[in-house]
Amino acid sequence: MITFNKSLSMKKYSVFFFFILSVSLFSQQPKKILLVNAHPDDESGCAATVYKVTKELNGTVDLAVITNGEAGFKYSTLAESIYGLELTDEKVGREFLPTIRKKELMSGGSWVGIRNYFFFDQLDTKYTLDADTVLRLVWDTSYIIGRLRTLILKEKYDYIFCLLPTKETHGHHKAATILALETIKRLGTKVRPVILGVSGGKITDTSRNTFTGLKEYPVTELGQDSPVFTFDRTTKFGHKDNLNYKIVVNWLIAEHKSQGTMQTYMGQGDLEKFHFFSINPKEKLQETELFFQSLRQSTFKRKTY
Repeated sequence: MITFNKSLSMKKYSVFFFFILSVSLFSQQPKKILLVNAHPDDESGCAATVYKVTKELNGTVDLAVITNGEAGFKYSTLAESIYGLELTDEKVGREFLPTIRKKELMSGGSWVGIRNYFFFDQLDTKYTLDADTVLRLVWDTSYIIGRLRTLILKEKYDYIFCLLPTKETHGHHKAATILALETIKRLGTKVRPVILGVSGGKITDTSRNTFTGLKEYPVTELGQDSPVFTFDRTTKFGHKDNLNYKIVVNWLIAEHKSQGTMQTYMGQGDLEKFHFFSINPKEKLQETELFFQSLRQSTFKRKTY
């Protein structure tokens, strides 16, 4: 038991608690994380966090990709000269993009430290906001849930990251997150990893998050006061504080050359936000908060020249 001398000043109390918090942060075991995404390139949404976990905190990040990415042919104009293929022709694009995009994905993942890639090769049909049709008529949902379950139980991940399934997001993104949530729901509470929904934002954005889940899919519920954890890509470090984590996100984006519009996202987005789904045990909140506090600790030594 820890006892306190009543004569200690408030300043000393603050120093003591800061010391205890610091010990808690730095004594955390390296984390294991699984990203569950619909397409090759969706991992860019939390790429800075992935880099921080793998390159600075000795953690492990794996990636499960649900579709084969073949529907990305419309924006492949600039990549045609690189790959020597008329990728914007739908037939050609659908034939060759699955292989091309896997290679691009792994090239980008190498910059941020992704360890393993699990390709589920479900059909990438077309852009849609409708998750229901994808889940009922396009993907083999039993196969996906079964394989995710096997992965989670085998690897014993601490966290699952998936895209926040807002109404405005791609139906494939929604569907991938719904299946990840359904997989977690079917696991015993003692073996469940914490599952978080990823979104982006700007530091200057003061608007309140209004998404509380999809009514037709209760498993996506967040709750009115659901906590949101953040990682700041604009965190400065290096010589004269001229570097930040947007740089590593740009490295990853640059590898997705078959997806021309991806390049327009370079340098955009200040924050990577992680939303705590209601399906998570409340007792995991403090542990998750400590994890994100550890991400905010600088690991780069200051050098003088």
